[in-house]
Amino acid sequence: MADNDLLIPVADSETVRQTVSHAADRAQERDGTLTLHFVCPVSERPANAADSAAAAEAEALLDRVSVWATDDLGDDASRVAIETSLVGLDVYLFNPGDYADVFGAYARENGVTAVVLDPRFNPLGMAPLLPPLERELEAAGLTTELAPVERATRRGPITRSAGLGQFALLFGAAFGFYQLIATELTRVNLITGAITATIVAGVLRRVSTQGSVRPRRLVGRVGRMLVYAPYLLWEIAKANVAIAKVVLHPRLPIDPAVVEFDAAVWSELPATTLANSITLTPGTLTVDVTQRHFTVHSLTADARRDLLAGGLERAVRFVFYGRAAMRSATPSERGETPDGSVDSAGIDSAQSASRTDTNAGDSE
Repeated sequence: MADNDLLIPVADSETVRQTVSHAADRAQERDGTLTLHFVCPVSERPANAADSAAAAEAEALLDRVSVWATDDLGDDASRVAIETSLVGLDVYLFNPGDYADVFGAYARENGVTAVVLDPRFNPLGMAPLLPPLERELEAAGLTTELAPVERATRRGPITRSAGLGQFALLFGAAFGFYQLIATELTRVNLITGAITATIVAGVLRRVSTQGSVRPRRLVGRVGRMLVYAPYLLWEIAKANVAIAKVVLHPRLPIDPAVVEFDAAVWSELPATTLANSITLTPGTLTVDVTQRHFTVHSLTADARRDLLAGGLERAVRFVFYGRAAMRSATPSERGETPDGSVDSAGIDSAQSASRTDTNAGDSE
């Protein structure tokens, strides 16, 4: 039903995640089947736009957006299709009218009449783009809506609003941890554990949790974490054997080096989980993480190749974003190499794989 479909232009802004969440909420409010069309413009000259670094970054953003939307839709993912597309590859986008023409052409081609705009959407990096873009889109017969998102600020309150969900989550985690270290389920341990967990949850619920608690999503992640744990232990065991062979070898064939790459994880907890998993695996040590840029010290060339092969990265994406996220390209497929250079052939194949995976449309 194209009348229900929504067109959502996206760019790498501080509120793009919130805009995707709002679009998913709008889709859940509508009846019947529909499609969310996420489009990302590539503002480069046509001669090299399709093969440019900007196109690769846009493809990566669309991969993230698809995962976010699938996660936000939850049970409604079966009736809400997600389409992603690069636009503007064959034209030179210079002003709001150019962007409106590209979005309007896509909307007409796909029968979409409603557009949801990110309040911080500005791929040109120039101000102001959004007000004239809204006017141009409305003049083209499209209904526009600004996503009601909060703009990020450098300084904010330390505490956040918290309800029963945050309290229950922290209480359960604290109570379970208390019983784990107590080792025995005695009456005294149960009572003292409940008292301790109540105090911890009451004090930290506004600090330690972020956003609302969604029980179904939480249960899914916990279940996938139980699958991930033995996989991580297996990777640690294999790395131990590999390092032991190196240490016991008469020539001690080590080749220490630092490798940097951008991981396809997009929030604090997944990035922290991946960083710690890398460090727990012998032969690699996470030195620094800045947003999604990882700096890792590796002891051998094999350890670097295994790291960039992306097994751990894909497993962490599985835990936090579901099966669909596992199809995203690994660092080596995105063009990262052990020596820190970029393989253009790898970028091309990653773009092709990304388009194929997006069209496959498997949900979590």
